[in-house]
Amino acid sequence: MLSIDRSIIDAIVAHARRDHPDEACGVVAGPVGSDTPTRHIPMDNAARSMTFYEFDSMEQLRVWREMDDRDEEPVVIYHSHTATEAYPSRTDVAFAGEPGAHYLLVSTREPDTEEIRSFRIVDGVVTEEPVRIIVDAAVDPHAVQSYMFGQSPATVDYECSGR
Repeated sequence: MLSIDRSIIDAIVAHARRDHPDEACGVVAGPVGSDTPTRHIPMDNAARSMTFYEFDSMEQLRVWREMDDRDEEPVVIYHSHTATEAYPSRTDVAFAGEPGAHYLLVSTREPDTEEIRSFRIVDGVVTEEPVRIIVDAAVDPHAVQSYMFGQSPATVDYECSGR
């Protein structure tokens, strides 16, 4: 199960909506071995595509080095789908290179609703997992630097059906 703070989800959705109709992409870092996403890092889609995302190689190198310097790892790797459901494409599966990460997909095909789903992708096998959105978690207030959103005191669990 992916447990993630509402402010980080809001930042990811805002990034996806801002980059629409192109796919948005980024990482949520957390302390090594914790499986706790705490720092949102929006990245540029070097492909500038509505159907594909690709981290800029220099930006990815900088971000991965920064995570290493901070004793962090990519807990969540996210991107958006602009016209389809939030489910990994064959290309997404082929390029999934972090077996310990949660792969979060956001669909921006509907302008008024959020479709958020998380998957583990290991050796080409896709396994959907529930997403638990936490409100008022102990997330560093500076971790989401680009976006600040209001929160309500509740926890929302999204149970996702398996495929």
